[in-house]
Amino acid sequence: MTSHFFRPGAMALIFTAILHTGNAHAQTAGNILTYEDAAHKARPVQTKAQWETKRRQILDRMQLAMGPLPARDLNTPMQVIINDSLTERNHTRYNITFMAAPGEPVSALLFVPLKKGKHAAILALHGTSALGKRSVTSENKGKTNRAYAEELADRGYVVIAPDYPSFGDMKDYDFEHDRYESGTMKAIFNHMRCIDLLQTMENVDSARIGVIGHSLGGHNAMFAGAFDRRIKVIVASCGWTKFSYYNIGEEASKRYGGRLGPWAQTRYMPLLRDKYKLEQERMPFDFDEVIATLAPRPFYTNSPVNDANFDVKGVKEGMANVAPVYSFFGVPQHLQVSYPDAAHDFPPAQRLEAYRLLDGELHHTPEEHTLLP
Repeated sequence: MTSHFFRPGAMALIFTAILHTGNAHAQTAGNILTYEDAAHKARPVQTKAQWETKRRQILDRMQLAMGPLPARDLNTPMQVIINDSLTERNHTRYNITFMAAPGEPVSALLFVPLKKGKHAAILALHGTSALGKRSVTSENKGKTNRAYAEELADRGYVVIAPDYPSFGDMKDYDFEHDRYESGTMKAIFNHMRCIDLLQTMENVDSARIGVIGHSLGGHNAMFAGAFDRRIKVIVASCGWTKFSYYNIGEEASKRYGGRLGPWAQTRYMPLLRDKYKLEQERMPFDFDEVIATLAPRPFYTNSPVNDANFDVKGVKEGMANVAPVYSFFGVPQHLQVSYPDAAHDFPPAQRLEAYRLLDGELHHTPEEHTLLP
């Protein structure tokens, strides 16, 4: 069944980055408000133009680990197909497929409010789960704190929740024969195309779009926000710590070929293994730098103190490192963190904090049909 929700035309500018291998990274990584000048010398950031230089350099280094971000042909038809639909409470949930690029289908859930008018929209990214996109709905029976896509739909948002390649309906994705150097970059491209898709919808206010994700979805929310400034507010739950604090245990480290081995799986960033040999000191970027690229947009992170993989000590260090960037922009309040006494989870109190941030920043009044107060 062909969709009738989308209008042709206006989409946002293409984001690209030119890769380089500047040798001042070791000098500038410790102080995020330092950039590499044309002579490859570390210089303090003193102007917004200099910050833009630093921001581009961070994106360039991310692409050294992820491979280049392809340009998006915004004139390519997305060929949205509705596979099935379900109306519940105040919205209809559509199971859709669309083309991110020729020969590149993406499966996703699309939640559309029954209420007419222009709505704020959310890109909802799932964690590591065979359910894929359905793990961020009430179908995820074992993980009641993961249904943020459905909860936000109940609050009256348009929500799109795509499958990450290798999960859900994309479980058989072939990484070996695609055009991307990493599953991470493929996901970033797909997620930017989700934003393109939202912006074609007649009932979406294209200026009011946010992103949320847990675990795998948490750092992918950060990556999407880094490369796509159309995303106005970013929420990451249990998605990151500085690489030096990432912890998987001795047995898993042996299984993956090193402590950072999980990041180098084919579905993520294999260049971290093949090019950088899983050596911490050679990592071309770190997560506090990713957060810095989000400034001055609001960023909220839920970082439980008992998360076994994403050590909270690395979160605290990273947040301290990036705080001067938000102060540089005069919006220190846009950098927010919660440290609940929990394990690898997205507790109700933290979800509610995140939803209220989304509501405020996206000028959204939540509907009465909500699974949280």
